[in-house]
Amino acid sequence: MVSRAGGLGCELLKDLALIGFKDIHVIDMDTIELSNLNRQFLFRRKDLGKSKAEVAATFINSRIPGCNVTPHFSKIQDFDESFYRGFHLVLCGLDSIVARRWINGMLISLLSYDDGELDQSTIVPMIDGGTEGFKGNARVILPGMTSCIECTLDLFPPQVTFPLCTIANTPRLPEHCIEYVKVIQWTKENPWDVTIDGDDPAHINWIYEKSQERAAQFGISSVTYRLVQGVVKNIIPAVASTNAIIAAACATEAFKLATSCCMPLDNYMVFNDLDGIYTYTYEAERKEDCLACSQVPKNVYIKKLDMKLQDLIDYLCEDSAFQMKNPGLTVYTDGKNRTLYMSTVASIEEKTRFNLKKSLLELGLKDGSQVMVADSTTPNTVVLSLKFTPPSDVVMI
Repeated sequence: MVSRAGGLGCELLKDLALIGFKDIHVIDMDTIELSNLNRQFLFRRKDLGKSKAEVAATFINSRIPGCNVTPHFSKIQDFDESFYRGFHLVLCGLDSIVARRWINGMLISLLSYDDGELDQSTIVPMIDGGTEGFKGNARVILPGMTSCIECTLDLFPPQVTFPLCTIANTPRLPEHCIEYVKVIQWTKENPWDVTIDGDDPAHINWIYEKSQERAAQFGISSVTYRLVQGVVKNIIPAVASTNAIIAAACATEAFKLATSCCMPLDNYMVFNDLDGIYTYTYEAERKEDCLACSQVPKNVYIKKLDMKLQDLIDYLCEDSAFQMKNPGLTVYTDGKNRTLYMSTVASIEEKTRFNLKKSLLELGLKDGSQVMVADSTTPNTVVLSLKFTPPSDVVMI
């Protein structure tokens, strides 16, 4: 199965089909945009607005006899364990850390253990590729055996976000001005009564002009048309040659795993052709207390006895070890589950909002309390063990 049919995904589908894989599924929720055509070579101008997965599948099926690509115009989160259990390999051409973490968690949830021993027949290997400009990486993940996405979460760059209070009141960067126009001013004025289209020059020009006006008010320079495009579309630099190289590496690893012709990558390869050509392979190690694959609760050390629930949620979102998006917390006390806070369901959010200002002690949490956390970054519940009396060498929050 190939996840996404973008710049990397198109290369993966082509490579897998040409080296003999006959039954391939591809999942992608996106439609084809004009800006895709410079590197996503399975698409043509006539395909604009159509499903990437469906067009890519049709193209491969028509060009390579005997290959059957089945498209899924959906999110990866739309499918359950029974769907993913049906694949021998999962190859990822994703452009999102959240999506990588989710698929990683799903494959880990498929594992079975007998008296603590992993049943290796339940392993569905994951081959992950990523590119940015002239840099890229490929890795092989054997869930339950090698390091997973969560084990190496701190290797990913932090996601750039701008606090609303900053962009609204004290902008300091040109990006703050652009984000203000995009998030606030467009909503208020909505010049075309539609959502922003990052490929529409009229939309970009409007945001560019308004951003320049706001930047001038605060004495900020360097607002450019190109920067506006980058902020509006959250553009990650893409180079076709880098996509081809990383996809070739991933397809080679898929061939190794499928045929056992030789040992697979162990387990992480980085590539850089910014200044010459450089590659390096190393073994990323598993974390003993990994959130996803360790099978043990993750210890969270609490320093302040008056720490509020909101502080704990902020920590889970901001700390590099967690990087959660919208965590919902429950705790098992007095023989039943009690929801501490959940933002994704409006009725529950309203009923639990007052808990945010309460301290952990006021909520009945104590040393050793286990908190169950649900988040969009994983299909599984994460268990945290609160520690109010940590060892002396541990940094507490």
